[in-house]
Amino acid sequence: VGDGWTAAAKELNLKREDLWLQTKFSGLGAHSEDNIPYDKDAPLETRVRQSLALSLQNLQTDYIDSLVMHSPMRSYEETLRVWRVFESFVEENKVRQLGLANCYDQKTFLRLYEDSHIKPKVLQNRFYSQSGFDTELRDLCDAYGVTYQSFWTLSANREAIKSREWKAMALNKNLSPQTLMYAYMMSLGHTPLSGTTDVTHMKEDVDIMMRFQNGEEVLSKDDVETLSSLLGVQ
Repeated sequence: VGDGWTAAAKELNLKREDLWLQTKFSGLGAHSEDNIPYDKDAPLETRVRQSLALSLQNLQTDYIDSLVMHSPMRSYEETLRVWRVFESFVEENKVRQLGLANCYDQKTFLRLYEDSHIKPKVLQNRFYSQSGFDTELRDLCDAYGVTYQSFWTLSANREAIKSREWKAMALNKNLSPQTLMYAYMMSLGHTPLSGTTDVTHMKEDVDIMMRFQNGEEVLSKDDVETLSSLLGVQ
């Protein structure tokens, strides 16, 4: 990623502040034994600092726009210990904002929000039926000014996206069924994450994003309600 963005920035005459870089700190359980970005035997706080140092090195930058905790730790005490180190990164101007991922429990998120000195600005979760589509958590994000980032947005909702009704609306809007899903998420005020490596799909994703950023109302209120019904979102 570091090689990619620096090469693109040079070719397009972009500055670091023209780009937005987000990375994560993950606990031991999220890494394979041969790919742990810190000393696994070090104190937790040291592991967090080593992880950020390696991210800064790999991304070839001196600051991160958004640092996200991959998931709550094994205990709330450990989660808060990691968060305190995160907060120190913001104070040291190494990180601009903080976030949490894979947190599907409203009480856990609220507790961290209330106990934190620097509040989370991102909640990054799978958007899928097994979690009830995070309805209460998304409402909480709206109330507290937290950006809800969705992942697994397409993979977890294939049946709805393949439906006749969904494809008909996509055709009517001159969108692919996949970009219609992203338009739906953005109409709700959320940020869907795209992991595509296909150049054509990347261009489609950027195009729908730019339409929203330019203030276009891509979907009406009725459109959103129809898509919510197809997905099973309450």
